[in-house]
Amino acid sequence: MSDLYKMDPSTIVMYSTSWCSDCKRAKKFLNKNKVDYVDVNIEADEKGRDFVMKLNNGARVVPTIIFPDGDKLTEPSTAELRAKLG
Repeated sequence: MSDLYKMDPSTIVMYSTSWCSDCKRAKKFLNKNKVDYVDVNIEADEKGRDFVMKLNNGARVVPTIIFPDGDKLTEPSTAELRAKLG
């Protein structure tokens, strides 16, 4: 996917880590609700890590989720994800 590091990706992009409990919760919610998304593990993807830090004032905050409409959710609750996805 060529638009992983943009604010208007063609699909939902979640920037995450393998150890993050909020990331696991968000992935579980998206999978349960059959929401298509791309997961970028910022531990293995330096460009993804740099992009997350740029979006979050230098902090490696995960999950950071970018939506095709340009919206960004950082560390969203399940309720925030539900509200965003309608």
